[in-house]
Amino acid sequence: MATLAKTKKRASKAKLTSGGVLQRRSSPTTSVRPSVAVERGVRPANASEDRTARAYAKAVDFLLQQTDYERMRIVRYNTTTFNLDRMRLLLKQLGNPHLEFKSIHVAGTKGKGSTCHMVSAMLTGAGLKTGLYTSPHLLDMRERIAINDQMISEADFAALVKRIEPVVRKMASDPPTFFELMTAMAFLHFSEQNVDIAVVETGLGGRLDSTNVLDPEVTAITNISYDHMAVLGHSLAKIAEEKAGIFKKDVPALSVLQAPEAQASLERVARSVKAPLEFVGADIEFSFRFELARVAGPHTRVSLQTPLTRHEHLTVPLMGEHQAVNCGLALAILDKLKARGLKFDDVKAVEGLKQVCVPGRTEWISTRPRVMIDGAHNAASLQALFKAISQHVSYDSMVVIFGCNCDKDVSGMLEQVSLGADKVIFTRSSNNPKSASPDELSNAYTDRFGKMAQVAPCFTEALSIATRAISREDVIAVTGSFYLIGEAKRYFMARTSV
Repeated sequence: MATLAKTKKRASKAKLTSGGVLQRRSSPTTSVRPSVAVERGVRPANASEDRTARAYAKAVDFLLQQTDYERMRIVRYNTTTFNLDRMRLLLKQLGNPHLEFKSIHVAGTKGKGSTCHMVSAMLTGAGLKTGLYTSPHLLDMRERIAINDQMISEADFAALVKRIEPVVRKMASDPPTFFELMTAMAFLHFSEQNVDIAVVETGLGGRLDSTNVLDPEVTAITNISYDHMAVLGHSLAKIAEEKAGIFKKDVPALSVLQAPEAQASLERVARSVKAPLEFVGADIEFSFRFELARVAGPHTRVSLQTPLTRHEHLTVPLMGEHQAVNCGLALAILDKLKARGLKFDDVKAVEGLKQVCVPGRTEWISTRPRVMIDGAHNAASLQALFKAISQHVSYDSMVVIFGCNCDKDVSGMLEQVSLGADKVIFTRSSNNPKSASPDELSNAYTDRFGKMAQVAPCFTEALSIATRAISREDVIAVTGSFYLIGEAKRYFMARTSV
């Protein structure tokens, strides 16, 4: 990757909005399932591995038959749809595994996955057996459940599903959802593998999220911005209130600096549940700076100081200033763990930070052509992505292949695309009923910003158009949806394996 930073002038100065949700003209309200082949990946050759593969395929089939709100266009956010009592009953039938290990619980709009990966890498580097539960996955369901950066094996995954199946049958009158089952499987796996601690990312919101049954050591809130408004609310205050639902009495709560209305909500909820809340960069001394060095290239350094911890000028392992903020939160989480009595070596933890790799976040998946994928799926994340690319990557022109879900802040996302892209190709992910129409995206983009765009029915066609339009010094960025970047990654993996 080239190291010369580049600043590009952008013509449009349109105001950021939080509306403009596009609706597909005809889409089913039930979820469309990906093929088992997509989830299973490459098949083994010998008999033992083949038995494991068949058991894993059966397990995947079972899970794909369950209600999956991640893939539905219309989701009602209430205590019937997201039922913590149902989750607690499921866990009780499994022996309450979530009470058998220490945990860290992280919510937020953007950055929570990266923060969780950084915390996990540091604790693993310090010698702790560390569980990590994240969502969604790009290629394989097993990505969601990992210990010490190794995702769960097919055999263990299949065994967990086999144990859960009879419990699901008992709960037939009010069956658990796909996400509830995945969460329960993660907790069961972490318990049985005797992890020292688990880092757990919320799925949607926080207050009613299936993960909100934990009794964590620390809770943390990453940046809050507009996303899932139809479900969580149309104001930052309301969204923040839902995220803050993970706060617990007497459990340290952390957050990055937020917009005033979001910060006020976090503080109000913290007071109501008696959770000690601190903001990194205000209550906790934190700073960062962007640097351009001849050897190290463009990078960001962070410093954080507390009565127990002192980190000076640590290099952030991920691209972009927004990752510096996430890194500061991750360091503050470890500081709180230390205050809670967890023993680990700071030096080893920092060494572990260098090993962080977050799939689908500013990830290069091809060098010829130069293709980067990023799962930015709201306006704030897109803004951070394009800023990171401009600081860290040398390029002449950037072609953006963009597709998003119709329930997103489409207007805000299109504005960021107009500011960051030189050329745009709108497309959609396959087998996703929530994907917005590329034609409608293109029409909205042209009508609002007066810029031309191209349309492709699928990723491979969009890539074909993009590669014909670029030179060696150009960059293709695929973004807007985890579904879309997953297809992009799968395409290039298949191409290189031939």
